[in-house]
Amino acid sequence: MVSPANLCIICKGSRALCGREKCPLLARFRVEPKIEKRVSKDFFGPSMNVFVGRIGYPRVSIGPLTAIELKARLDSPGSWFGMDYGDIIELQSLLLRSKLRQDVHSRSRFVEETQELALASKPTDVEMRFRRKPVYRMSFSDMYQPMGPSAALEKMRITENPKISGRVEKIVRDDIKANEAGFLLYKTGQDVYRISSILSSGIMGLEENKKLVPTRWSITATDDIVFKSLVSGVKDFPSVNDYLVYSSNYLDNRFEILLMPGNWEYENFEAWAPGSMWSFNLKKTEIIEEYESFRGRTAYADKEGGGYYAARLAVIEALWGMRRQARVVVFREIYEGYTVPLGVWQVRENARNAFKGRPEVFKTLGEALKHIDSKLRLSINDYINVSKILKQRRLSDF
Repeated sequence: MVSPANLCIICKGSRALCGREKCPLLARFRVEPKIEKRVSKDFFGPSMNVFVGRIGYPRVSIGPLTAIELKARLDSPGSWFGMDYGDIIELQSLLLRSKLRQDVHSRSRFVEETQELALASKPTDVEMRFRRKPVYRMSFSDMYQPMGPSAALEKMRITENPKISGRVEKIVRDDIKANEAGFLLYKTGQDVYRISSILSSGIMGLEENKKLVPTRWSITATDDIVFKSLVSGVKDFPSVNDYLVYSSNYLDNRFEILLMPGNWEYENFEAWAPGSMWSFNLKKTEIIEEYESFRGRTAYADKEGGGYYAARLAVIEALWGMRRQARVVVFREIYEGYTVPLGVWQVRENARNAFKGRPEVFKTLGEALKHIDSKLRLSINDYINVSKILKQRRLSDF
């Protein structure tokens, strides 16, 4: 029998051993000719976003992500839901990452120009010269989406005036804390993907505290900023009356989200099957659990990281829309087909997608758990044994 860790080596994209119709890694070969044709030491194209690295902190690499080939959904993770692995990898491989070392407290002209690109409401054309021709190495992360080639910048010039919304500019220029600015941006309709990019660029916050924020950190920080602003209102809403179950299944990640009567509590399970990206060496599926009470968390959810905060954001957005609060348990099962990490966006959008459908409604906890048990691979008892919320028993549960 082939062990999960050896699947890709033995399959080589031709035998569909992971169960997928198309090998996601072969997307690299479809996109390489486009990259080779368009990319050289000198490059001109639209800036789609800004990326800040974390290696070497507090001196980090920062630069625009530019489009090698302009696509409508190139930098819109919220619109990727439903796309295939390979299509997402191919799309994101068309982003060219430029890098220039800067101190996180730098106020250089380059940092200021990068901030303008982050604030722009539309792609902005830039002209760049690299020290060497960009190299394409397929890059994956559990936090951010795949990226294409990268290279160290020699110089950059913005060739058109960035189109920046007056409301957005006023918010980030005001001398207010970053969390206040972040939620104000959210209330104006900016999505969390754009807010995290603006936060990364170092333009948000009190003047004396402004600094570049590595993209990996800004993603989770943005989820947390929006959550904390919404949850304070949700805690004043009446409770849900029934047991509601919402479901979503995408990219070999299954979500079952249970809302129960009561005051706000939140518990998140991740169950990693052997053979998924981070679990090649496991012998059996392992459950990871994180919890927070009505009072909230005081420590980072380091067992689950960004996935915890992304799913929690989707839940609080849904409760805010319902004008209800609840005790919440999120069951996330990650199957062996999740062989390539595509970023925490898929957790957020998977959970958001669950709330787009009509819930299954139950009068008792037992009925709800029986339904969830029929959807999951692991027994519901495996989750109950490590749960903080599900071990609680209330009269309303029966």
